[in-house]
Amino acid sequence: MFVSSFPPMKRHCPSLVLLCLTGLALNCFAIDISPDEDSNSIRPTGVPNQSPHKRVHRAAHKQLKTEDDDAPIVTNVPGMVPTVGASSVIVVNAQNGQVLYEKNADQFRPAASTQKLLTALIVAESGVLDRQVTVQQTDTLAEPVKLNIRPGDTYQRIDLLRALLVKSPNDVARCLARDNAGSIEAFAERMNQRATSLGAVHSHFVNPNGLPIPGQYSTARDLSLIARAAYANQTIRSIVCMPQLVFRFANGRTRELENTNKLLRRLPYCNGMKTGYTEAAGKCLIASGSRPGKDVIVVVLGDGTARIWRDASALLSWGLWNPSAG
Repeated sequence: MFVSSFPPMKRHCPSLVLLCLTGLALNCFAIDISPDEDSNSIRPTGVPNQSPHKRVHRAAHKQLKTEDDDAPIVTNVPGMVPTVGASSVIVVNAQNGQVLYEKNADQFRPAASTQKLLTALIVAESGVLDRQVTVQQTDTLAEPVKLNIRPGDTYQRIDLLRALLVKSPNDVARCLARDNAGSIEAFAERMNQRATSLGAVHSHFVNPNGLPIPGQYSTARDLSLIARAAYANQTIRSIVCMPQLVFRFANGRTRELENTNKLLRRLPYCNGMKTGYTEAAGKCLIASGSRPGKDVIVVVLGDGTARIWRDASALLSWGLWNPSAG
């Protein structure tokens, strides 16, 4: 340990020892809680993120408080559900569906890009993922988050599916949907049929990417049902856990895509799933986590920019380790 490199201290310096130990404790418990980056942009390879060490030290100097919330971050009290600011929340056992905690879980809300889990589930279940897909002009009509695939380009379904779940491009969602069902409208029908078959009967989907459109809505409970089905799909499970992905365009150019789910880099027990954001929906996140003998899915809808990561991580750890969580 690096402490051994310090020169010997005299016995009459207890205050110095206490100061060193206090500094070590602060470093150990500092938490990276910086607000979300613009998850609606795809950064070229080689452009670095802000140093995580700088964010950690800044958090410590601010007494572990977020910029958007004055409440200090504390460890969970055994037996108590963490207090969260999101509009709708549900925590479920991914294996048996047991609801461990809920807050406004049946409130109708826009799901933003979290509904891409359903898009991905339908594509994955359709199979033949090595089949070539040719991009059409209509696929590219999806702002603002785009991978900029071009009409006439050809990709394997699996490559587009990986990009969809890791970086969430709306043009890729449209391409996969059109390839699967022939049109966006036909794919929306498949989305609603599959949702109903899962018991998610209080949702209605109109597009495959979650962009705002009249008549499209879901609930935290319905999204947890969809997320459980996605969690059980091995293809999806193998993708949503990827912190980053190198995507190769049809012209041979490559780009590194960083997963929009920051919990993958912050919590060793987080293994997916999908982020979402629009002005109408607020910050949304479906997060999954696992430890021996237990798998948990958390759905958080309508949260704040800085709080989303804090709320979801607190609920995920509570669901996995707190005895009162079943």
